[in-house]
Amino acid sequence: MIFPGKAAFYRWLKFNAVGLMGTAVQLGMLAILIRVLAVHFILATALAIETSVIHNFLWHWRWTWADRHTGGLKPMAATLLRFNLSNGMISLIGTILCTGILTGMAHVDPILANILSFIPCWIINYLVSDRLVFLSQSEGEA
Repeated sequence: MIFPGKAAFYRWLKFNAVGLMGTAVQLGMLAILIRVLAVHFILATALAIETSVIHNFLWHWRWTWADRHTGGLKPMAATLLRFNLSNGMISLIGTILCTGILTGMAHVDPILANILSFIPCWIINYLVSDRLVFLSQSEGEA
């Protein structure tokens, strides 16, 4: 069950708010890289995703899952590593595959292809973040 209570539902709403901001960051960076700097769409996609992943992590750390940590650089670095290895990889692989197929084979605009790739990763990224990345202090020590 995704929402075992009211707090989990509010966390889901926060996750989605951060995701929407991250979407704007990713698409803005992608547009700059492709349209202004003429970076190849696959490399541009990877760089835009990583920019969004860092952006999202910082918001999740300070807002979405702020109740699950005590702060400090070491716990933050460990959580960032888990976030990048999970959500980052899910987003990177899913988006690059989708964008590569849609743009490379079907000649869909790379920005539209990126947008279409967001939907499949959204719920998976939330569940992974909630269950494996942003652990409560007691879960992180276990």
